[in-house]
Amino acid sequence: MGEESHPLLDAHILIVDDDAAIRESMDEFIGMAGFRSSTAASAEDALDILDHDYFDVVITDIMLPGMDGLELTDRIKKKHEIDVIVMTGYSGDYSYEEAISKGASDFVFKPVRFEELLLRLKRVLKERRLTQERTQMLEKLKRLSITDGLTKLYNSRYFYNQLKIEIDRTERYQRPLSLLLLDIDKFKDYNDTYGHLEGDQVLIRLGQVIRSCLRKMDSAYRYGGEEFTVILPETEGDEAATVAERIRTAVEMERFTPVKDGDPVSITISIGVTEYNRKEEVALFVQRADKAMYQSKQAGRNRVSCLFTSKS
Repeated sequence: MGEESHPLLDAHILIVDDDAAIRESMDEFIGMAGFRSSTAASAEDALDILDHDYFDVVITDIMLPGMDGLELTDRIKKKHEIDVIVMTGYSGDYSYEEAISKGASDFVFKPVRFEELLLRLKRVLKERRLTQERTQMLEKLKRLSITDGLTKLYNSRYFYNQLKIEIDRTERYQRPLSLLLLDIDKFKDYNDTYGHLEGDQVLIRLGQVIRSCLRKMDSAYRYGGEEFTVILPETEGDEAATVAERIRTAVEMERFTPVKDGDPVSITISIGVTEYNRKEEVALFVQRADKAMYQSKQAGRNRVSCLFTSKS
């Protein structure tokens, strides 16, 4: 069996046929082949079952009372991620192309030879599994392309992409938008004293602390090195300053214990806050947050500085 046994492990099949004898014999055969199976006598019953349970494949007759098998296939493909195998004894009335155009994965003629149906079912399941694996791989690659490998926050490339999206939304709906830029104070000294591996642990933990201080609609990014940014939609400057202070305090309260030296160490961050002005360029918006952050550095570090311009 080897590779072929893989799709049999937990595949769930729904058999739809108004003929009780065919329905029951197919159910028995598919069960003996190692699949879990359920049955429905009509398309309407099948749709109700699909709303309450998960299935990998539906095997349906075309000729059904009420809604026919092609319409059922169409409805299934519009609502569910399920493969459909269509059966018909009326080869002159229905074509393979018609079934496939509705989204069917395969098409078999009655009287169905169970051995042939099993081969087709295994093929559909194998292709289904390969498609799912390919989709998962693409999603993983997408996550990797937009995520900082160390902190698991979004990366700077994705930051600019999302910032432009939020600015477009802000312009369209006339809603506020704020930005934070954070930098770890004297991080080079920390790395020089305890080593870059310990510095990495600080970055990882800092990413977690920042995320814990945000709402679901907010997003945090590793901007580069020891710098982080936070996009705050629907947020005016004074509210953003409150969020920044919350993050600053949370970071200051954290304690790090380097392996090289058993004594707990604290770190601090400097934060710049600004609010978006209508029609301004992205670069100016980010530069203003950066300038505010440097004001925090120049004022003694471990503080929040705000830099706003008059709104047009």
